[in-house]
Amino acid sequence: MKTNQSHLTSAEMGKLWATYVGNTMGKWVLTYYLKNVKDIDIKKVLETGLSLSESLMQEIKTLFKERNFPLPIGITDKDVNLDAPRLFQDEFYLHYLQYLGKAGLSIYSVAIPLVTQKSVRDFFINAMNKTANLLADVNQVLNSKGHLQNSPLIPNPEGIDYVDNQNYLKGFFGDKRPLHGLEIAHLYGNINNDVTSKALIIGFAQGARNEKVRKYLERGKEINHRHIDWLSKKLSEDSLPSPSLLDHLVTTSTTPPFSDKLMVFHKIDMFSMKVREYANGASLNGRKDIGALYARCLLDVSLYVEDGANIMINHNWMEQPPSAPDRNQIVKDKS
Repeated sequence: MKTNQSHLTSAEMGKLWATYVGNTMGKWVLTYYLKNVKDIDIKKVLETGLSLSESLMQEIKTLFKERNFPLPIGITDKDVNLDAPRLFQDEFYLHYLQYLGKAGLSIYSVAIPLVTQKSVRDFFINAMNKTANLLADVNQVLNSKGHLQNSPLIPNPEGIDYVDNQNYLKGFFGDKRPLHGLEIAHLYGNINNDVTSKALIIGFAQGARNEKVRKYLERGKEINHRHIDWLSKKLSEDSLPSPSLLDHLVTTSTTPPFSDKLMVFHKIDMFSMKVREYANGASLNGRKDIGALYARCLLDVSLYVEDGANIMINHNWMEQPPSAPDRNQIVKDKS
């Protein structure tokens, strides 16, 4: 059946909607960061990140307008206090941009094979390329400042080898084989995400107004701390280092620059990315103990995201994504 190119498919609606809403958050968080940055190099990449968020939002507005698709509200200027004192040191902004870029890439790369209209596909290809370039700039600045946390080095293999024993998959009892490169990469990358998430949530909790929101944020910090310990232990068992904590990059300010709505939405977004990243790590893992560990982590973050969604719903903060029609309700309304 030929598709009507003037109407977005469900995949196109969902991915464009998520990209727009996510970038409304990125826009206002980065705008606040730019009000509180001193380092010229870091300011430059923050400006690049903000410009990218704004341009992606504008392109989506055009795509939606052409198709009479309602524009989501997302995060607005009402959710940020640009006059609030500095909450994070300049170095943290670079680690935050790393997270923002990875979160964007995880949406854009999945969207490309799912969308069918050329204009939408071109949008996501362009978004992915520009986000990858932003990440390259961020890593370059991190490296120049001596803050880039690279995954551990391991020696080159001496030759080609094959797995010849099922013990390769074990990990709970007896001798465990050393971690292979993909396992190390994902353990290290996931710890990196948790380290950034923990520092952000410490800052958020200092200014939360609503008691339930504050307790929710504190619980998220505990989950981050626990997962950092669990994943780091797997690396340390093979005498491999883990990323350093960023907690010291949070100031002592208790004046909230962000609304409770933005902070809860942000943590749902960050922990949703953990679901994707933990699942990626599990899919490329070959040891049963690590697979079981990722399953525990996935359960933690899934329950946390659900509880955050309940807070958003209870406060009427959650916008509903584009959905299929409720056929049962249609029938009920007719009768």
